[in-house]
Amino acid sequence: MGWVVMSERELNRVEVLAQVDDGRLSVDNAANMLALTRRQIFRLLKRYRQDGASAIRHKARGKPPNNRIHHAKRDYALSIIKESYADFGPTLAAEMLAEHHGFKVSRETVRKWMQEDGIWLSRKQRRTFHQPRLRRECFGELIQIDGSDHRWFEDRGDPCTLLVFIDDATSTLMELRFVKSESTFSYFEALESYLLKHGRPVAFYSDKHTVFRVPKPNEHMTGMTQFGRALAELNIEIICANSSQAKGRVERANRTLQDRLVKELRIAGISNIEDGNAFLAGFVERYNAKFAKAPAKADNLHRTWPHRKVSS
Repeated sequence: MGWVVMSERELNRVEVLAQVDDGRLSVDNAANMLALTRRQIFRLLKRYRQDGASAIRHKARGKPPNNRIHHAKRDYALSIIKESYADFGPTLAAEMLAEHHGFKVSRETVRKWMQEDGIWLSRKQRRTFHQPRLRRECFGELIQIDGSDHRWFEDRGDPCTLLVFIDDATSTLMELRFVKSESTFSYFEALESYLLKHGRPVAFYSDKHTVFRVPKPNEHMTGMTQFGRALAELNIEIICANSSQAKGRVERANRTLQDRLVKELRIAGISNIEDGNAFLAGFVERYNAKFAKAPAKADNLHRTWPHRKVSS
């Protein structure tokens, strides 16, 4: 005679049903104790009387779940990830599997598989970041700007800089532009493109790069740079952060871009600045559809501006 494995809840049901069957407990009391209806109690009691205690055991116990993915499919997905997306996170890997291989599986399932296979670290195993400050309430109230130096085209092209403009209230990418390096001229080009698309924001939030701030002003030199003077003419405030954590929104966006954008450029076979900038419009649209958030207030604080060249 073999053992019957039962859960604590099932054992409790057997005990109560035995008391009902012996007449020591009423059906109403049994229903209250097990949080079931009278009809359910009668149905369980019928099974108990016909087949004994083992009949109360859940019918699916010991059987594979109906939604279980076959191990061959798991192995197939992991082989694709290892071959083409080894440095992708689970979310992006799941998207690539669906988009390029027709293999649809949830990101949490991909995360579990990658963790079990040792190609992805759990959240506890990864470093934590500073608590971000509160967002501004309105779209266009504060735009964080930064230049990210990186091998955006990996070994297919030279290193370059990505200028990133991101709205603080919504995390919307407002402007992306590949340039050779951070310079006053490259920021003027990106600024003009921004103004044509969106209008004038209330303020820009940057680091203390020499494009935005004179390092050591003196009696012969004010602390305002050429870029700062242009913003003053446009009635746009420039705020320089004291640390990278202070402008955490754009810093986190840079990390995401260095992950997702690099890999999308790889898949698209792009290896130079010109093709990269042509690619960015579609990427920005996809990125914002996935990551942009609704602002606390619906106001758009961008203002119109005269369509003329920004003086550089």
